Amino acid sequence: MKSLLSLIALGILAVSQATAKVHSIKLKKVDESPKTTLQRYANTGNCIAQKYIGAIRNIDDQKQFVVTNSDSTASFGVPISNHKNSQYYGEVQIGTPAQTFNVTFDTGSSNLWVLSTQCTSIGCYMHNKYDSSVSSTYKVNGTSFSIRYGSSSLEGFVSTDTLSVGGIEIPNQMFAEAISMPGLSFGFGRFDGIFGLGYDTISVNRIVPPFYHMVNKNLVDKPMFSFYLSDTKNGDSGEMVLGGYNNEHFSGELQWANVSRKGYWEIELEGALFGDEALPIENTGAVIETGSSLLVLPTDLAKNINKQIGAKKSWTGQYTVNCRTIPTLLPFTMQFGGKKYQLDAKDYILDIEGTCVPLFTGLDINRADSSLWIIGDVFLRKFYSVFDLGNNRIGFAPSKQTA
Repeated sequence: MKSLLSLIALGILAVSQATAKVHSIKLKKVDESPKTTLQRYANTGNCIAQKYIGAIRNIDDQKQFVVTNSDSTASFGVPISNHKNSQYYGEVQIGTPAQTFNVTFDTGSSNLWVLSTQCTSIGCYMHNKYDSSVSSTYKVNGTSFSIRYGSSSLEGFVSTDTLSVGGIEIPNQMFAEAISMPGLSFGFGRFDGIFGLGYDTISVNRIVPPFYHMVNKNLVDKPMFSFYLSDTKNGDSGEMVLGGYNNEHFSGELQWANVSRKGYWEIELEGALFGDEALPIENTGAVIETGSSLLVLPTDLAKNINKQIGAKKSWTGQYTVNCRTIPTLLPFTMQFGGKKYQLDAKDYILDIEGTCVPLFTGLDINRADSSLWIIGDVFLRKFYSVFDLGNNRIGFAPSKQTA
């Protein structure tokens, strides 16, 4: 009898493993000229400022101090991620028959929005646009939708339709159709919208984010998702996994850090080093941000690090360093969850066909009781990341980059 029960248990386990709902989405990388890459990085500081504090940073490094709410959001809501602030994107489908869109999967926001056929902005004409009139599963909602973006805003309305991502189908997903874009810059990106993966506490209009639907409807095996971001020097694509993680993309064991505030995916920054020198850290949160490309530090700190590595400002405001000095420069280390993570100079400096750009940028994002750093792709390319919604934690392990 005991052996029979054991066989039954093993059979159930085998079926469970065979039908585990883990889905992967191939992430593509922006294919752009070196000139465009340099322009994108030169503008990233402004994009971060617009996203987190709603103010455009002056090129002369003027400080900005903006108090955010206790859940890490600014008082006006969650701004969008500009295309110039991201390199990676993937496909989703909306409607019946399916309409395909290229979106940025962004842990720094929580809403799904795509461009609408009703969009009147010039930039919209260069993108795929959602057409509700050809979808048999479309349902009218019509609630107005607005996200502040610097001094202007993205405007649109809420609709409901079937969403498909990585083979997962979510019926009756609410999302926003964007009908007015803030300026022309979005028109030159490769993205048709944003797929927010942040906590539901920062979702505009309190719309339930797609990943929450996946978890609530038992469409994924575990309430977690993960990212592998390919290195710039390699030709392989990145990958996002929904419902688990892919241990073929990392080495060793995952090391976990608890989420400190449930808004953005924010963990405590326990310490930082430049070389052997401890940097001044006190009451500082680190937002792990797949929609960003850089390391965003307090203005004075970023300026000092750039000075120490010999970076000079060009007329565009972009810092550059002599590429030949990279092997001699000091490492940059951060500590999360009791574990130290080191970035070498070859990690934090991007070589764009002989123009070497350090990926530190300065911005002061302050709350009444603490401040924020933004940790973007420069870190996430070196370390595989797992976002565990069920246990409110983030895991990291060294990423395996193929040569």
